[in-house]
Amino acid sequence: MTQLTLNLDTGSVMFRFTPEAAQELKAALNELMGCLKTTATKTGSKATPQPSMEYRYTGDIFLELFCNPNIWASPFAARVLVTLRDDRIRLNTEAELSRLIEDINQYLEQHS
Repeated sequence: MTQLTLNLDTGSVMFRFTPEAAQELKAALNELMGCLKTTATKTGSKATPQPSMEYRYTGDIFLELFCNPNIWASPFAARVLVTLRDDRIRLNTEAELSRLIEDINQYLEQHS
């Protein structure tokens, strides 16, 4: 298990994460991007509501990511709610979707 760094608006957080979990998170983020693109490209007619993304990882820490693609005008504007906790600390914040994708891709490149 190696360290994943998530860059946030006002700093960053590092925690132990597995490459397998990173692949699962990447798949969830890619699916979210698809939903956001679908929502952003709908013009004129009412867009079909897209499902929210909820990702959970339990290991040394508990990580939860949540995003409702129906409230963002574009994938580049989208933000993701991040909850990271263990038995001593809990962090709740928002992160830019595009930055999260970059962080996960960088992690996977380093551990492939």
